[in-house]
Amino acid sequence: MRYEELTIEGRNAVIEAFRAGKTIDKVFLLDGCQDGPIRTILREAKKTDTIITFVKKERLDQMSETGKHQGVIAYSAAYEYGTVEEMLQKAKDKGEAPFLILLDNIEDPHNLGSVIRTANQAGAHGVIIPKRRAVGLTATVAKASVGAINYTPVAKVTNLVKTIEDLKKQGIWFVCGDMDGKPMYKLDLTGPIGVVIGSEGEGVSRLVKEKCDFTAGIPMFGDIDSLNASVAMGVLSYEIVRQRLNKMNS
Repeated sequence: MRYEELTIEGRNAVIEAFRAGKTIDKVFLLDGCQDGPIRTILREAKKTDTIITFVKKERLDQMSETGKHQGVIAYSAAYEYGTVEEMLQKAKDKGEAPFLILLDNIEDPHNLGSVIRTANQAGAHGVIIPKRRAVGLTATVAKASVGAINYTPVAKVTNLVKTIEDLKKQGIWFVCGDMDGKPMYKLDLTGPIGVVIGSEGEGVSRLVKEKCDFTAGIPMFGDIDSLNASVAMGVLSYEIVRQRLNKMNS
């Protein structure tokens, strides 16, 4: 098991962490603040014997990694990375075809947080990231995920290419988001699937792209030639959702 220390910032992110049963060691709250969300955090903290410290805004500003603490910063014991096996088991337990998100060259924590959030809403069973040249589960990621990080597993793998090869042996197909790909509406995306998304600048690396079964293009009609990585992932994921729902209802 691998762990990465985490500071959780922002009211919703801290409340969700408590409600998901995460171990919170300490909570720092803005002195004198007594609104609804802060009272909720206080109540949750007291239930679990979390150490509560009231501090001045200057102290919170110094502690903050994101600059958006909203008067609350919590120290979590750790976020545990999930495993690919857990994701496949999750799909099996739900009686669903595996639906995985793989990220290549994503180094922006806001993008990763948004991807985790959208993956959760679209019903994906997990997000897979490489160990190298990728952001980990930082405070900024947790805040950007708005609590989804507590429910959607994220696995860090040594080699994306090998992971894809292993998953292919288990019957999973891979679609790569690419500007030059076939329009996504013309592809059958209903089976066990892994969606591979790269960064805006670099896209998906050549070796990873070569392992994908097909590439999917998102129709674009504007004046710029790319979408933000998390937006592209969301658009492609919801085309998968649409096709799956159509298949279930037909």
